[in-house]
Amino acid sequence: MRPARIARSILVWFLLLAATLTIIIGLGTLVPRPFSFSAETGEPGTADQRRILVLTNPIHTDIALPADPDVLEALSFVSEEGLDLDYTGVFWIIIGWGGRSFYIETPTWADLKPGPVIDALTWDRSVMHVRRAGQISPSNESVRAIDLNNAEFDALLNGIQRSFEPGEEGRPRSIQGAAYDAHDIFFPAKGGFNALMGCNTWTARMLRISGVRTGLWTPLPFTLNWSLDLHNAGRQASPATE
Repeated sequence: MRPARIARSILVWFLLLAATLTIIIGLGTLVPRPFSFSAETGEPGTADQRRILVLTNPIHTDIALPADPDVLEALSFVSEEGLDLDYTGVFWIIIGWGGRSFYIETPTWADLKPGPVIDALTWDRSVMHVRRAGQISPSNESVRAIDLNNAEFDALLNGIQRSFEPGEEGRPRSIQGAAYDAHDIFFPAKGGFNALMGCNTWTARMLRISGVRTGLWTPLPFTLNWSLDLHNAGRQASPATE
């Protein structure tokens, strides 16, 4: 086969693959999961309302929980492992799920290495990342506020708790020496990780547990956020406001 024909064949297959992936990702965003739901949320400004945040960067999403007494109690094992969540100036507890190699070894893009990338694209063990944070600006474009009623919030909190892998004594044990700085900590998580079923699909699953509708498959942050806009007309799921 002539080199020109080989090049054309490779180009055609590449274009077909790109088109197929675009269609799959589009359908994963457009098709809601669950297909139907009852949007019973607390009235704005009432006691039966708990606000969470979805935090987005170009490849990853986290869920931020308010540092309220019930959250601190549910995550007390984090404080017992050395990251005190009942800490002066802490307003939010940020939690994310991801691949162990990439998550731990890539605190910034400058730390990017081939090994963790290969692990993320194939298979890796998973971890939970917990960070304590102060005030988070509601005007930040990477912040989305979602209001839940008490039952929905409890369901979300329970789902997050169940994502941690219990240690030998039945409670999660931290991964020693894995923290980025003095304000975060890593724990082993349940399940394996790959890019197709990664951090953003975990965030989507936690939101669905709380009663928020997402797309059927949202592997990228923008597809998750787009699906939240598309499928949650009956509840507040929009960029945070003052």
